[in-house]
Amino acid sequence: MSNKEHLIEQHILAYESRMRHIDELYQQAHAAVAKKKKKKKKGKAHKRLNKIEAQRSLLREGTDEIRAMPLDQWREDTIREAGPMAVWDILAQKLEDFLERHE
Repeated sequence: MSNKEHLIEQHILAYESRMRHIDELYQQAHAAVAKKKKKKKKGKAHKRLNKIEAQRSLLREGTDEIRAMPLDQWREDTIREAGPMAVWDILAQKLEDFLERHE
């Protein structure tokens, strides 16, 4: 495995690790919403969680695309976009904030 391929593999592993973290937070958030007793609050929470779910799906799709991407394209895209990890951090923070309000 070349250094470039190793670097890509490291990034993919980091993406997958962050996605697992987001998945765990998402499941906790769903459980917190399910425990809500007031329907009005529960409805608002579901709407917010659905928005987060949409972002989560985009991240998963992005990870799948990165896995299938040729090495040269991956390098160009990574340099051009500079910082895809920030998206994971933002989404994880949103889920953690959500859990603090709903647990």
